[in-house]
Amino acid sequence: MNCACFGNSFFQRKKDRSFSTGNLEGQSLKNIRKFSYNELRAATDNFHVIHKIGRGGFGLVYKGILKDGVEVAIKTLTVESKQGVGEFLTEINTISNVRHPNLVALLGCCAEGANRILVYEYLENGSLDQVLLGRNADRAGMNWERRSVICLGTARGLAYLHEELVPHIVHRDIKASNILLSKDFLPKIGDFGLAKLFPDDITHISTRVAGTSG
Repeated sequence: MNCACFGNSFFQRKKDRSFSTGNLEGQSLKNIRKFSYNELRAATDNFHVIHKIGRGGFGLVYKGILKDGVEVAIKTLTVESKQGVGEFLTEINTISNVRHPNLVALLGCCAEGANRILVYEYLENGSLDQVLLGRNADRAGMNWERRSVICLGTARGLAYLHEELVPHIVHRDIKASNILLSKDFLPKIGDFGLAKLFPDDITHISTRVAGTSG
């Protein structure tokens, strides 16, 4: 009996260590792909600065090209998660189940060691703030019809998150940089659901009224 107890204790410690090191090996992901860190490093030329396409409160975003030629947006989470790998995986599975034409699709994730990385669909026209305020803003052809489509699409995405989805997801960080545009300038909201992964004292997340420059 003592041997059995010792064996159970040993295997439990081994299991606990696998969670503490941040490894998704052997854990299930329902609707998204599990990427290795080396895969994502290769897709971005070792996260080279020339592939950086965005920076947000949760981390840096790089454009990546996978081995099969698919273009993706790779977000490296640089703030410290308040959750272990098991809880992190649960939240990622929840986010991956959320599908709507006006929400950015989560394609996969990576959790190796201290690395926490999310892989999203790539949207050709970047973020709304880049289109309105960036260097090529005057070339984007942002007429009132196109602006109206963006406003209505964004509202539909938020309404789905806040009212139709069960359980509801409150975005908490909606701003122009979190609204991405497809090649046809259709809007998709990004970074939804991420606030639950991190502590409440992250400075850019707040329930008070806030704004973005411009």
